[in-house]
Amino acid sequence: MSRRTTWLPDQHGAWAMLTVPFAAGTFLGDPTWLHLPLFVCWLLAYTTAFHLQQYVRLRRLSRNPRAPRRHVRPLLTFSTLVTVLGTPLLVLRPWLLVAVAAALPFFAVNTLYALRNRERALVNGLVAVVPACAVLLVALRVGGGTLAGGLAPLAACLLYFGGTVPYVKTMIRERRNRRYLYGSVTYHAGALVCAALLHPLWSVLFACFLLRAALLPGRRLRVRTVGLIELGCSAALLVMLLFSGV
Repeated sequence: MSRRTTWLPDQHGAWAMLTVPFAAGTFLGDPTWLHLPLFVCWLLAYTTAFHLQQYVRLRRLSRNPRAPRRHVRPLLTFSTLVTVLGTPLLVLRPWLLVAVAAALPFFAVNTLYALRNRERALVNGLVAVVPACAVLLVALRVGGGTLAGGLAPLAACLLYFGGTVPYVKTMIRERRNRRYLYGSVTYHAGALVCAALLHPLWSVLFACFLLRAALLPGRRLRVRTVGLIELGCSAALLVMLLFSGV
């Protein structure tokens, strides 16, 4: 196993969820040089959390003592880097401590699910979506924007990325589960209504999200293809947020 494979989280769908809300918050406000170190710290915080949760999970469940140990070095490295790079940001923008504190309960819930080896649980995925999308407000505030101005874009991110949790399950792990399919389609129908209330033009894109949730499950698409479709949807969401005049 290569070092890259060992150190980088294998949760490929998470990268779009980490990037799109941050980018939206950055460019809906005024981009500054602080956004670059903040984004690096944001990714380092994610990798730190990932390796900590894997260490906790494998320490409890694995009979192979080497399994949890392979997460120790990346955990120490990423946690050190995020501390070194993040401390100056906290000095420059002390209010970031509030954002960190607000994310901790969600991190705690995800860690508890990891401890119980239930990381694939629906609730665990939905919990992880909240801080990943809420970083939009952080990036927006760093750029001088107001929290009120970020509420509608935040809602759009929550609606979309929240929907990816049940939808991806209908495409892979729960592709034969009709209840998941009905639940996913129902969720996306509700998300379409909410998006239309937030901004009439957003209903067009969310109608596309509803169609994919209703029509693609059962077509036996490759995991790679499913991932590429979601990358395209994430990019479309970002374009919508940046150019819809919110």
